[in-house]
Amino acid sequence: MDPKFRVSIPMAWRPPSGEGLYLLFSQVHAMPVVKVLGCEAYGEKVGLIRDSGKSPAEKGRLLGRLAMLCREVTINDQGKLLVPKDLSEKAGIAADSDVVLAGRGIHFEIWSKEHFDQVLAIETAQDEDDDLGIF
Repeated sequence: MDPKFRVSIPMAWRPPSGEGLYLLFSQVHAMPVVKVLGCEAYGEKVGLIRDSGKSPAEKGRLLGRLAMLCREVTINDQGKLLVPKDLSEKAGIAADSDVVLAGRGIHFEIWSKEHFDQVLAIETAQDEDDDLGIF
């Protein structure tokens, strides 16, 4: 993270030119993180809510919550993504600090180095439920 709260995004993770992204403040393993969703990933979350068996009122509440927690952003011509200061700080990310980008399928996450190290330890621990031997 540079002093202006910008982070360089690898070319392979950038959306097509002109397409925006959504920053979603979230938590994983009770630690704050910024999830970066492309249009497809955001649409998938909206679809899950709309296609759920929840009441119309509950769907509206969830859609509103998703919209409230997301920020629409774009990547600049130099491949940098501005993560607003307030959102960065909520996620424990300071200006001019080390961050980790972690791929998660159709989205990626921006972690403070400290929190990512903790998440990595949790997620790479021997998993008794891994009967397929994937991890």
